[in-house]
This record gives sequence, structure tokens and C-alpha cells, in this order.
Amino acid sequence: MFRLDVFMSSLFFIDALWGIRNLFLSLKGRNDFKTKHIAIMKTNLLILLTIILIYSMISCQSGQKGETMVRIETSAGDITLKLYNETPAHWDNFMKLVEKGTYNGTLFHRVIKDFMIQGGDPESKGAAQDKQLGGGDVGYRISAEFVYPRYFHKRGALAAARLGDSANPNKESSGCQFYIVTGRVYGEEELLDMEAQKNMSAAFNVLKKKHAKTIQRMQNENNSMGLQHLQEQITEEAKTMAEKEPGFRFTPEQIEAYTTVGGTPFLDNEYTVYGEVTEGMDVVDKIQQVATNAA
Repeated sequence: MFRLDVFMSSLFFIDALWGIRNLFLSLKGRNDFKTKHIAIMKTNLLILLTIILIYSMISCQSGQKGETMVRIETSAGDITLKLYNETPAHWDNFMKLVEKGTYNGTLFHRVIKDFMIQGGDPESKGAAQDKQLGGGDVGYRISAEFVYPRYFHKRGALAAARLGDSANPNKESSGCQFYIVTGRVYGEEELLDMEAQKNMSAAFNVLKKKHAKTIQRMQNENNSMGLQHLQEQITEEAKTMAEKEPGFRFTPEQIEAYTTVGGTPFLDNEYTVYGEVTEGMDVVDKIQQVATNAA
């Protein structure tokens, strides 16, 4: 049967371990500048990171939130991130975790070349190099905040990890895990094919729900031939529906980004993007080149 979970069932696996040694929080208010230093936690890993410096600027005139920047200091160099104000739940949560020291001593536990680097698992604090990581959380999820198509999975995007659709149909974000996109450059034909695939998936999902009772009955009856016939019928109907009423299209801005700097377009409108790298993608590239453990 046509697969609906074509993106990622989960973002929680072990690939590589990168240590976070330091966490600093700096908040710039109307007339003051405060810095909070959070204790250093050393690890015995080969490559260590010093993460995270944040400052938030508030307009003296309007009192509204200005830019919030995060600097990740690593042994390979610094990475500067900007958090988006348009994703307030993710902004607030990230700031809260930094203030609490949740990320202090954690690791970048998943690194996949030409895809992304991921961190934020609280169970990675002091973890042995052979420990499987990625399942840690903070006991809650965050509602998805898709500011799409304005914010998308271009190279350097900061996004929230999450469980897959089967366990998480509302696409709620992990309360703590995040990733930075590296991705690759795509051709325009690839993007057109991806549009068709996304529209086909959406149409198939609608029709599958429409025939849910019939599918359940056939499954209960072990009617494999009937299911096969229905699958073919739904697939053809979905193809026609997707061609007549395509609901998904990449914007010119997305096409420009994905065909020049690259990214992971297949994750668009699936995972919440709440920031981006403004400096230091060369450092991210160094990290994604490291040898990793087996997933």
C-alpha cells in the first residue's frame, strides 16, 4: 500500500556523540544587560562543544521582542543561530530550557551527512559512547508552529525533532530535541517530483480515511486480494485527485534556495522550523563530516 509516512518515522537515533560543555544565557532588556553562566560539564568524548550563548533584544520604544541570537561554541568553531519570533511557543520553550540548564552537558547524538545534526537529548548527559540515545525528553510536547512557506528547511534551518506521524498525528514537536539542516542541492525536476509525491500522499490519506471501515473489515477477514484491489483503486483515485487539485507547491523562494544552497525539502510543513544559522555553516559542515557509530 502507498506509504503515507514517507518522511521520517522518528528523529530519535544514535549516530555520533558531540559534547556540550558550557551553556551561557545573556538577556538584553530595555536598559540592562544580564549574563548568566551555567556550570561546565566536561565529557570524555573526542570532540567537545561549548554551547549556548543567547541574547534577546527588546525594543526600547515598543517593548516588543527583537532578535534573539544563539551562539554555539565548538572545538571546530562557532555557530550563530537566530530564533524566530513567529514561533513563540518554541522560542519560549527553548529559552526556558536554556535558563534551567537542561542542555548543559548534553550531546549532539545524531549526525547524518547531507541531512542534519541533532542534539538536545537530556539522557545524553554523561552518556557512555556505546549508549543508545535519542529517546530522552522533558515530559511534554509542543504544538506544531508551521510558519510556512515563510520558514522552510533550507540549509542552516533550526527545527524541532519529533516522533513520527503514526505515534504523533498532530506533528507535535519534542520538548527539547532540535536539529540543524545541512541537506543537499536539488534540481528543479526533483522538486517537481517531490511536489507530486506530497500531493499524492495527501490525496491517498484522504481516500484511505474515506475507506477506513472497508479496509478494517477486509483486514479482519484476512481478505488480501480485496485489499490489493482496493489499494490499486485508491492509488488511481489519488493520482487523479492530486493532478486535478494539487494542494502543495514550492514557492519561488523555496525553489531558489533548494536549487542553490540546498536543504531538506521533503521535511517542509512536517517539522517546525523555528530558527536558522546566520554564521558558522562551515562549522556545521565539519561536524557532519565526522565518523559516526552505527544507527
